Amino acid sequence: MWRILTGVFFIAVVIGVIVVIKTAIYPFGAADKKDQVAAVDYQPIAELSLKRFAGGIQIPTVSNADYSHFNYAPFDSFMTYLRQAYPTVYTGLHYYTINQRGMVFRWKGSNPALKPILFLSHYDVVPPGNYEGIDSVMGAFVPKDKVLPPAAAMPKAWDHYPFSGAVEQGRIYGRGTLDMKDMLFALMEACEHLLQDKFVPARDIYFAFGFDEEVGGTQGALEIAKDFKQKGIAFDAVYDEGGIISTKGSLSGIDASVALIGCAEKGFWSARVKVKGLGGHSSMPPLQSAMGRAAVIMQRLEDEQMKPMVIPVIDQFFRNVGGSMAFQSKVAIANQWLLQGVLIRTLTKSHTTNALVRTTTALTMMKGSDASNVLSPEVEFVVNFRLLPGNTVADVKAHLENACRDFEVTIEDVGAPREASRISGIESQGYKVMERTIHKLFPGVIVTPYLTIGGTDAYKYELVSDHVYRFMPVAINNFEQQSIHNNNEYISIANFGRMIQYFELMMKEYDQ
Repeated sequence: MWRILTGVFFIAVVIGVIVVIKTAIYPFGAADKKDQVAAVDYQPIAELSLKRFAGGIQIPTVSNADYSHFNYAPFDSFMTYLRQAYPTVYTGLHYYTINQRGMVFRWKGSNPALKPILFLSHYDVVPPGNYEGIDSVMGAFVPKDKVLPPAAAMPKAWDHYPFSGAVEQGRIYGRGTLDMKDMLFALMEACEHLLQDKFVPARDIYFAFGFDEEVGGTQGALEIAKDFKQKGIAFDAVYDEGGIISTKGSLSGIDASVALIGCAEKGFWSARVKVKGLGGHSSMPPLQSAMGRAAVIMQRLEDEQMKPMVIPVIDQFFRNVGGSMAFQSKVAIANQWLLQGVLIRTLTKSHTTNALVRTTTALTMMKGSDASNVLSPEVEFVVNFRLLPGNTVADVKAHLENACRDFEVTIEDVGAPREASRISGIESQGYKVMERTIHKLFPGVIVTPYLTIGGTDAYKYELVSDHVYRFMPVAINNFEQQSIHNNNEYISIANFGRMIQYFELMMKEYDQ
């Protein structure tokens, strides 16, 4: 017995020593080059730039998933406004449209042998909620001869009219200020400035602005990507929204500001499950109703989740941010050969980090009978899955079918399913330019690859590039991030100014 205990103790000591050594030598932050890049001074934003941006916010380009009720008038007004606001861009670049309202600009470079780069944005926005003059369901806007409603008519959740473009206390307010007209106007401002300085890029630079990203992008970005593909255009890098700079204190357990570059994004599949049962009067219910069966399936879906795993992009994320985490977190990250199970269990305990390591399951809708004393012979519910790269739609369908075992059901797609994206690498020129530019404008920030949880137009451009990155250069906290698609959406003037400067540097220094 003594020999056994001694052997166990010796093994424990050896493992402990190995864990400590591996933690000490683990290359945390290996991809962080902030000390090798000289910072640049922030350039205050011009009053004209603010005015042009605010004017674009005032045009209510609300998209609608029902294209038969899509109100295109504001979109046409926005296109006219953009041409009037940036005449230098329209004169200096080749401009054309795809599907009438998808806008494409080509800035011809000096070296046709170099592959072009592409910057994306979209100019549609989500409805602002119930508000006088706005039908939030149909996405329609009722003109009021440009007279804003009285303050008494404004919902308390909005401090300013949602399409006011109000500039107050260092902020610009309105729907689209963070998602996603800020990026569009920052790109236009950057291009305008560089054209005025007589700058000519080495390679072609393209801009592509979709008009229906918020409702799937099938008529805008997808058609633009197909057009590029048909023309044989392949891009060295594609840049879209998706990641942000999460300011210090916003990411739990990380004592630093972190620039999250989306190198991949999750896929999705929504399914409607119709569960059969015995209908009739509620006075004589069966031992298990259709709703009870549906409840069993739904509980299985929440209890028997898809298997979690640390995919390469998340492993690299932990490698980069681990140096700013507590010692116990460093130990788990550096010793996944021993502690990966512990690390995964910790991550899956929080809904925010759980989404990074597994295909998530969200029960979103349910329908039974229309009366309190009637048993429906069929109950339906909708479940939404967000697919982790490494899982396929076929995997998830098999998972759902297993949860429905023993019951008579039918399963239907709700909308078109979409596989998870490919993972774009961090060794490409496109990534390294982003990394360098971020360090110049945001000294001390950790730059890292990340997994974009929500869907973007970027996915569609995998047709024409192997290097697709999702990042919006704004430094925001959790409160500001929650204003996206929410009431009181705003962006700080400082963030908008840095966006302009960021894109100027990206375009100007891509080949330096």
